[in-house]
Amino acid sequence: MNALKKLFGGDTRQFGMIFALVALIVLFQWLTGGITLTPGNVINLFNGNSYILILAIGMVLVIIAGHIDLSVGSVAAFVGMVVAIAMRDWNIPWYLAILLGLGLGALIGAWHGWWTAYVGIPAFIVTLAGMLIFRGAQQFVGQSNSIPVPREFQYIGAGYLPEVGPNIGYNNLTLLIGLAAVAFVVYGEVRRRRTAKALGAEVPETWVVVLKLVLICAAILYATYLFATGRPGTSFPVPGLILAVMVLIYGFISSKTIVGRHVYAVGGNRHAAELSGVKSKKINFLVMMNMSIIAGLAGMIFVARSTSAGPSDGTGWELDAIAAVFIGGAAVTGGVGTVIGSIVGGLVMAVLNNGLQLLSVGADWQSMIKGLVLLVAVAIDVYNKTQGRASIIGLMMKNFNRPSGGPGTPLQPDEVTSTKETISREA
Repeated sequence: MNALKKLFGGDTRQFGMIFALVALIVLFQWLTGGITLTPGNVINLFNGNSYILILAIGMVLVIIAGHIDLSVGSVAAFVGMVVAIAMRDWNIPWYLAILLGLGLGALIGAWHGWWTAYVGIPAFIVTLAGMLIFRGAQQFVGQSNSIPVPREFQYIGAGYLPEVGPNIGYNNLTLLIGLAAVAFVVYGEVRRRRTAKALGAEVPETWVVVLKLVLICAAILYATYLFATGRPGTSFPVPGLILAVMVLIYGFISSKTIVGRHVYAVGGNRHAAELSGVKSKKINFLVMMNMSIIAGLAGMIFVARSTSAGPSDGTGWELDAIAAVFIGGAAVTGGVGTVIGSIVGGLVMAVLNNGLQLLSVGADWQSMIKGLVLLVAVAIDVYNKTQGRASIIGLMMKNFNRPSGGPGTPLQPDEVTSTKETISREA
């Protein structure tokens, strides 16, 4: 137990969601007779859930800021429909259509952000209205028809990394990405260790760091192997590449920039943040606008994978994204959550969906099981909060990203008095 505590940062609860994810994978691998971890199933799992994982990246920032967005499914469907019509009827090239979709998402997000931040209407009400408005708008502009999209556009939702270089039996670009990910993880850990030593902070023993790196890198290499050995013509999916880039960008923004810290400050205590110089209205506006931009991107990826925009697109997406964020450790009251945690939560739901489908479990039982998983995850977070503990993923990221505490980790008693001064300096 002491070895486990050293390996996982002093508290095995920190990696509870990752343990749950691994346990689900192992369970379904056994129950399905080894189908879960076949290359084809893993590729399909990522392709089929990439748009929800992308939505979760934007939703976690909204929830950290203390809001909720119920419109993302409708916004994604509306943007996807407009982009499909633009390419079919207006002869707009696919790359300009993508820019059109992102711009339309920004306008919708600015609409939501203005009502929320500057008029003062709760985001729940604003986005509930947006859900109805843009669902109706999607059906109006599409006339409740399916609109096909060109093959070039389909690449962003159903494409794979191409075959390049010598034929070695694996997809070379997928292998390069996997090796680059391993190098990034090793470099990041070494850099954090050096920084901690330079600051005089306590660092884990060498064997702990080495063992942790071995486990992480082994998981990355095994996933790389699965993606690189799929049926001919498949490899690491393009939506997965888009998701990886967004995780890196938004992970950096949320944990390493002033804007990201201000989002946590506003969600944790808006009045205290305003007294410290944080412009809460601006932060709320940006968070809501960013969410709709990401919803537009998710909608286009789904339409590209489906080869057409349809009247039922986006139904229930907001609930899946919200569930992923809360399962990933975000607090219902705001101020706590991470991008990585939301991706882990989304993968838990994706693996659960996939495994139940492979076992031919009916839709009724699937819905009840997912509801129970969400309820238990939030109950654990509420219990930890009443006991004065951090959320599971918040604790995990505290040790995974930096030598000491980070965003999403509750303040210790000796840190509370300096919160106002810290935010003031960063403003």
